[in-house]
Amino acid sequence: MSISSIRKDYQLQSLSESDVKQDPIGQFGKWWDEAIASSIDEVNAMTLSTVTAEGKPSARVVLLKGFDERGFVFFTNYESNKGAQLTANPFASLVFFWKELERQVRIEGICEKVSEQESDDYFHSRPIGSQLGACASPQSRVIESRRVIENNLEKLQDQYRDMEIPRPGHWGGYRVVPQAIEFWQGRSSRLHDRIKYTKENQSWKIVRLAP
Repeated sequence: MSISSIRKDYQLQSLSESDVKQDPIGQFGKWWDEAIASSIDEVNAMTLSTVTAEGKPSARVVLLKGFDERGFVFFTNYESNKGAQLTANPFASLVFFWKELERQVRIEGICEKVSEQESDDYFHSRPIGSQLGACASPQSRVIESRRVIENNLEKLQDQYRDMEIPRPGHWGGYRVVPQAIEFWQGRSSRLHDRIKYTKENQSWKIVRLAP
């Protein structure tokens, strides 16, 4: 089969202006609940796109760890490539693709760090192995071999045996504060439904985009 011949006709659902909530966070919550109910594998996986100092796009998959009216939260190493990029340029975008529901959500906004307390609370809710991993890995840096991380991990396991592991200062959460959110519902013949919310003067404007 040639790559160009791969295609799927989307026919599950539709999306109209009359269907959606007036608040995009409420609409995301509705779709989120439906995604959870559909038992989608790694439902919280999302593509995070940032911009390098040279103006080049940089993307990777991270995991959503919370959302509310303030925005969408994920956690990472602040000294990683994405952390450095967000320090230099806080604008970022997120993309969810739930193929089982033939849906996509695109979010554009500004990234800010969550509070120290939020980062502490989430860090200590993680499995011990994940806590140690966050301390052991100099994320995004060149290392000689995997043994570097394994050595770091062994030292930390000895250091914090039977002790609470303190959250490292270089690790914590970001919140993407949305300025625009687009909901995409696949439709037949590539005539998809696209409803976009844009923040204007503390309120949300809703428009339909051509597919």
